[in-house]
Amino acid sequence: MDRLNLRPRAVNRPVSHQLAKALIVNTTTGDAFSVMYNPAELTLEQGNTFAEVGIPGLDAPPTQYVRGKARALTMELFFDTYEAGVDVRSRTAPIVRLLDKQPQTKAPPVLLFSMGRLQFRCVLVDAGQRFTMFLRDGTPVRSTLSVRLQEYVEVDLEIRQGLFFGSPTVSAAVSAAAATVRPGLSGAETVHVTSQGDTLSGLAAAYLGDAARWREIADANTVEDPFDLLPGRALVIPAPGSRRAAGQGGRPGQAGGRP
Repeated sequence: MDRLNLRPRAVNRPVSHQLAKALIVNTTTGDAFSVMYNPAELTLEQGNTFAEVGIPGLDAPPTQYVRGKARALTMELFFDTYEAGVDVRSRTAPIVRLLDKQPQTKAPPVLLFSMGRLQFRCVLVDAGQRFTMFLRDGTPVRSTLSVRLQEYVEVDLEIRQGLFFGSPTVSAAVSAAAATVRPGLSGAETVHVTSQGDTLSGLAAAYLGDAARWREIADANTVEDPFDLLPGRALVIPAPGSRRAAGQGGRPGQAGGRP
């Protein structure tokens, strides 16, 4: 009598050794653009931004951390249409056009670079084409596309009052300085925390629309030396539509100066 073998048999499933294809996806429209050949190498750059605090008399200025830098992914993409005999720009143009502004957002689209487990949400910053082969009639059929993608991070900002303008500063310093002076503000006044390179005339032009109104900011903050604005100082900016009496008259012969 024959016996039946009821033990499950091992099934040899084929293992795919196909390399994951690199894609650049337009997250606004959902369109995906595949490269002809995966990049041979990827370069991922990241770093920090520091500011120098200028203090007279020091041989080397103190260094202050400002913020992190967005990561950048660079690569070279190779395209070859010689065998097909068609213009290679028909394959590179869809990627280059990702630099164009979108009608809905008035800005280039947010992209997703995908290659297997590597997922990088970004925007296209640079795309340079180098053509290295041509047909007899001059049609380019081989190209290397140098691409630089910068990391895109969504940040929700809510501006309750006034305007924050100028170079970025440490968020903790901004919050602390603003909290110090905000209780004394009137309805339309705002706060600016100075950074390296700020001038009163530049702030007056940005906030008040007239660089000659710098003295209003100086008087509102009791600035004795307008040429000595140390980074990290919180300045109260008067309302754009109101001129303070001290700012209107000023000192004779100094109203038009630009410190």
